[in-house]
Amino acid sequence: MALAACLLGATGKAQAPNTPASGASTATESSPVAGAQQQLYTASGENGAKTTQGSFAGSVVTGKATSGVIDLSLDDAVQRGLRQNLGLILQSSAEKNASGQRLEELQALLPTVTGTAAIEVQQINLAAFGLKFPGLNPIVGPFQTVDFRAYLTQNLVNVSALQNYLAAKHNFNAAHLTAQDARDLVVLTVGNGYLLCIADSARIDAVTAELATSKLSLDQANAAHDAGTSPKLDVLRAQVDYQNEQQRLISAKNEFEKDKLALARAIGLPLDQQFNLTDKVPFAALNGVDPQTAFAQALKTRKDLQASEEQVKAAEAEKKSAWAYQLPVASFSGDFGDLGTTPGHSHGTYSATGQITAPILQIAKTRGQEQVAGAQYDEARAKLADQTQQVNQDVRDSLLDIQAAEKLVDATRSNVELAKEALDEAQQRFHAGVSDNLAVSEAQAQTEQANDQYISALYQHNVAKLALARALGAAQTNYKDYLGGK
Repeated sequence: MALAACLLGATGKAQAPNTPASGASTATESSPVAGAQQQLYTASGENGAKTTQGSFAGSVVTGKATSGVIDLSLDDAVQRGLRQNLGLILQSSAEKNASGQRLEELQALLPTVTGTAAIEVQQINLAAFGLKFPGLNPIVGPFQTVDFRAYLTQNLVNVSALQNYLAAKHNFNAAHLTAQDARDLVVLTVGNGYLLCIADSARIDAVTAELATSKLSLDQANAAHDAGTSPKLDVLRAQVDYQNEQQRLISAKNEFEKDKLALARAIGLPLDQQFNLTDKVPFAALNGVDPQTAFAQALKTRKDLQASEEQVKAAEAEKKSAWAYQLPVASFSGDFGDLGTTPGHSHGTYSATGQITAPILQIAKTRGQEQVAGAQYDEARAKLADQTQQVNQDVRDSLLDIQAAEKLVDATRSNVELAKEALDEAQQRFHAGVSDNLAVSEAQAQTEQANDQYISALYQHNVAKLALARALGAAQTNYKDYLGGK
């Protein structure tokens, strides 16, 4: 299914060309931003973060709402999201976690030094050890010893530990790249939420204009009925149409406020903060994008794809580590300290040990570890191959959506003009007494449908361009260029 079509289906705002205009929204409808974001996230390839899809719809709120109304541009909303979006914050934490695991694995390759300071008092019974000497007291002591000592251990050759460190390093690189990719997802989430609010605002303007037209038709019907040239049925029909428009306006305003709340949540704005949208993002065509060239660009810039490549390298290192577990390990350990009865009556002592250890009868364990690591490596490679094709599909889907949406914009714009002309003609005929207002009511319904389809087509076109920027891995840096049609 095409990305923009999925989005519009998820939001419940797009209509097929021949679908009747919808009535008032019900209280059971889900948040459009949440549904649209889930579609965007899924269609844009799996992100390697442990964060959930819903995380990008949340944020960490800082500060308190002001008493005034603030202006919020698309760029302001995106920058707020990049600072406070929950999905990005969680992924940054995952990156720190991977960095800590990398340092833990590095320690196995570095010297480990510990120090101790001890004082010991003893009294020994020689008779308890079977030592009995005539005329000698078997009780020795009490006496004390003080010991200040440093211990050193160092792996000289440990191939398995080295590969474990390399795997942790690649996992950290993957987490870092995934955190960068999460910034694209934040732009996608915030941009989609902002575009939804713009569409809601445009729909309110359209319904307000339609309400004024319905009021004019109602006044005409009342005047004709009072003059005795029109039946009561025309008045009732016009009154029903007028009240339907009132209901649609209430529903449109409610949907607008809900979408503004969802946008505020995604960017960390207090929910009681009043704000105005300053950008309208008008229609701008995007032409001349070659699918193969775009795919080649995406292969170089998609951070989630690069993260998957690092995960393949990590799995390969873990596979080598499992095999290297059967190799000998050369290590060194030693200690040096000062030992005596008191600090003033002591002397330096030391010990040094070099050893080589190797597993002998652990064949089943070693083979099992190799098979597990090998299976994980094969799985990582398969996921990378599939994700590469997913990126290719993302690019091509977005281009198809842009082309289809551009044609829809042209068709629906023309349809709006024709519907308005038909409505004017029907109103004139009714005012002249040539026909009843049934034609007026039908023309009003067609105008409503045409306006709604045009607004949905504009939204669909802009979302498709935003999805293309994400598919190319350029949402954070170039989203304004794509929305502007450059």
